[in-house]
Amino acid sequence: MPAPSPDRLQLERELWRQLPCTLAGIDEAGRGPIAGPVVAAALVLPRSWAEAGVPREYQALNDSKKLSARQRVKFHDLIRADSRLHHAIAIVSPELIDQINILAATHLAMNKALASLPSPVGFALVDGTRVPTLIVDHRPVVRGDSLSYSIAGASVLAKVTRDRIMEEAEVLHPGYGFAIHKGYPTPQHLAALRRLGPCPIHRTTFAPVRDTQISLFP
Repeated sequence: MPAPSPDRLQLERELWRQLPCTLAGIDEAGRGPIAGPVVAAALVLPRSWAEAGVPREYQALNDSKKLSARQRVKFHDLIRADSRLHHAIAIVSPELIDQINILAATHLAMNKALASLPSPVGFALVDGTRVPTLIVDHRPVVRGDSLSYSIAGASVLAKVTRDRIMEEAEVLHPGYGFAIHKGYPTPQHLAALRRLGPCPIHRTTFAPVRDTQISLFP
């Protein structure tokens, strides 16, 4: 028999019982690419879901990597249009990533997303590992985007936002294939980088881009 699906509201229920403050889920998209920004999102679910349960339209919400592109867009649009849910999205540019490094830029984006929420939050569920600089107390959750609805929703918001930025980049910087690989170092992207050289949204401190620059200016 297949393993039962996890209760992706269990973490929120536990914290809602323990904490009087507002709880947010946080996730990011774009740490691995060699071009484009890093994007973070924060999502606050209604406490009423603890008793009422997750509405039918959100029950299939999951880690963005486990959803099709069409499903991700559906949930992204649903979340952004739903006044019961509070969310914020933050973007850190490739220029700033090069200045402060990708880890610091990711954490900055998370803090900017939290600070941009309509109401202050007191605690967060974060996908992955602890974030020492996070502006609120938090619990890191390994594979959190598969275990928590609020993290899963944040992952969808971040992923779709970043994908759309990279699709626009394809128009501004044609020839690299940004609409396809979204800035990740695929063979197609690396071949275009060698052929065309870096463009303004490439992360110049990342090895494939840095190595290309060295070869162009020995």
